[in-house]
Amino acid sequence: MAHPLGIVVPAYEPDVGRLKRYLHALHDRLAPATVRIELDAPDDATLDAVRALPAEVNAVPTRRGKGAAVTAGFEALDTDRLCFLDADGSTPPDAAAAVVDALDNAELAVGSRRHPDARVVGHRTVARRLLGDGFAWVARRLLDAQLYDYQCGAKALTAETWTAVRDHLYEPGFAWDVELVAMAVALGFRLREVPIEWEDAPGSTVDPIGTALDMTRALFVVRHRAKRLNDSRLHGALAAGSESVALVERGEP
Repeated sequence: MAHPLGIVVPAYEPDVGRLKRYLHALHDRLAPATVRIELDAPDDATLDAVRALPAEVNAVPTRRGKGAAVTAGFEALDTDRLCFLDADGSTPPDAAAAVVDALDNAELAVGSRRHPDARVVGHRTVARRLLGDGFAWVARRLLDAQLYDYQCGAKALTAETWTAVRDHLYEPGFAWDVELVAMAVALGFRLREVPIEWEDAPGSTVDPIGTALDMTRALFVVRHRAKRLNDSRLHGALAAGSESVALVERGEP
C-alpha cells in the first residue's frame, strides 16, 4: 500500500543551484506528494530564485531556526508520512528513500552518519567531527534513545507520530532533532536508526562552537522534558512554574 510522502526542506541562505538539482533528484527517486521549502530571512533575489523551484515555498522575514522551520512545514502537510532533509543535499536521494522506507517497521526513522555501516563522503573538519562525536556520546548517556547519531538532517515519521509528539517540542534550533527523538521514545513510538551515505557539503552556516554550547544546554532540558512524560516525580517538581510555549503554539513570526 502506497503512503503519500511530504518532504520539508528548511533553508537559510541556500545554494539555489544545488537545491534545484537536489529537488529534481528527490522527485525522481521518492515521488513525494508534496515538497515544501521553509525559507528563513531571504533577500529578494534568493526569494525569487527559490520560488521558481519545484516545491511549495513558505518564506518568513526572520531566522526562525531549523526546529521552528521544520515544525511549520510539518504542520502544513497532510500526508501519511513526513520527512525533512537538509537543503544542502547532504543526504542523497537513495539514502533519503532508505530512511523513509524504514517506516514500514517503525514510527520514527533517523538517518545516521555515525553508524558503523554508514558511508561519509568528504569528512568535516576535525573540530566539527569531534564536537559532534562528543555530543552524541553525552546524549547516549542522558537519553533513553540509544543512537549513534542524533543530529543527522534526515528523519522521517508517520503522521500519527507527529500528531502525538508535536505538542512536546519546544526547541527552535538544532536541538529540535534531539527533542523529537527523545519525546517520540518517551511516548512509546518505535525508533529505527538507518545507516546512510552522507555527502558532507561545504559552506555550512552553522557556528560549531556556539551551536555545541547551545546543544549541550538543550540536551539537559530535553532530558528533563522526556522524564516528565514518563511521570518522573522529581522532574515534575522541577517543572513547576515553567512557562515554556510549544513551537506549534507560537505561530509564524
